[in-house]
Amino acid sequence: MPEQMLRRSRRRNLTGKQIAALPRKRKRYTVTDPEQRGLYLRVPPEGPISFAVAVRDQFGRKPWIKVGSTADMGIEQARERARTVIRRIKDGLPAFEPAPERPASYQAVAEKWIELHVTHNELRSQGEIERLLRKLVFPFWGKRDFVSIRRRDINELLDSIAKDSTWNADHVLAIIRKISNWYATRDDDYISPFVKGMRRTRPEVRSRDRILDDDELRKIWRQAEANGTFGALIRILLLTAQRRGAVVGMRWSDITPDGVWEIATAAREKGNAGALRLPVQALAAIQAQPKFKSNPYVFAAARGDGPLNGFNKRKAAFDRACGVSGWTLHDLRRTARSLMSRAGVTDEHAEHALGHKLQGVKKVYNRYNFFKEKSDALNRMAALIEHIVNPPADNVRPLRRSAQKS
Repeated sequence: MPEQMLRRSRRRNLTGKQIAALPRKRKRYTVTDPEQRGLYLRVPPEGPISFAVAVRDQFGRKPWIKVGSTADMGIEQARERARTVIRRIKDGLPAFEPAPERPASYQAVAEKWIELHVTHNELRSQGEIERLLRKLVFPFWGKRDFVSIRRRDINELLDSIAKDSTWNADHVLAIIRKISNWYATRDDDYISPFVKGMRRTRPEVRSRDRILDDDELRKIWRQAEANGTFGALIRILLLTAQRRGAVVGMRWSDITPDGVWEIATAAREKGNAGALRLPVQALAAIQAQPKFKSNPYVFAAARGDGPLNGFNKRKAAFDRACGVSGWTLHDLRRTARSLMSRAGVTDEHAEHALGHKLQGVKKVYNRYNFFKEKSDALNRMAALIEHIVNPPADNVRPLRRSAQKS
């Protein structure tokens, strides 16, 4: 056999053993694969030998494209991959087919929703939304693909939360439903898995009409008088008829020397009662609270510089101590409104004391602040609470005016 044909035969039979035996030099050098045109072996001074393709694309460029190395494939696999790469380049395509884009995780989508919807719109509930997501949702779904969440997954999550609190389950349901609806507006193919009837509380329970009767009110009030800061908070919630957020956020600087509480207005707040002259009972409970230079809040947290927190545990312990259960802190506001009616306060003045907004044309034209009327409403209610908590003795009857003689 002629020497030239022998060399050509040897070149066609480049094997893995021959590749492994290629000498290492001080500088990298290139060996052409005799069997696959456009495939080259790049031999470094040390380490795995690379397989690379060099073929001109439609623009006349001839870049080096690595297709693998001896560390992860043999020569036959390299040739097969090289043929695919060369075919794609000649067809005007990228050398490699792009890897499918990994769907966004649930946590990534939820955090984007918080950024673009909750934070952008300055929702007052942002803190509670983030707390519920981080505590109850992300541990279950955080790393999962958002689009992989199905109806069965939602029910399993809600069932696990409802074991401790059906209210939390419904709050979480409302949040994750909004996230899905938001995502559906931004994706052509996504269909929300939520349907009606997924709530965990019964309709009659969700629509609360609970108010405290006189016996319950006495028990709660007397326990509140002996329950420190949390007990004072309960009394102020009842005596002012304001929302928990407003009372918890009360600062010493919000109370004027003559006993007027100027309620701060939060962003996107529905409305509040504005300025209220506090009843003497409320002022006494407030003035009894300790003041800290590092904490501006009347109802200060035990640690840090924020307001009182940990309401669930405090409320559970309080219920056990007073013997009244099945009520919420918001029921105090509803009870206060009912007490105002009992005390003879008109509906209009009671609604202003609660901070409810006027409706319709009144909202536009009536700019009177009802300061005196709101103060009178709170004082009447406070007097009635005092009468309920400390009723007169049975043998004491109120004096009656004698009938005037004609």
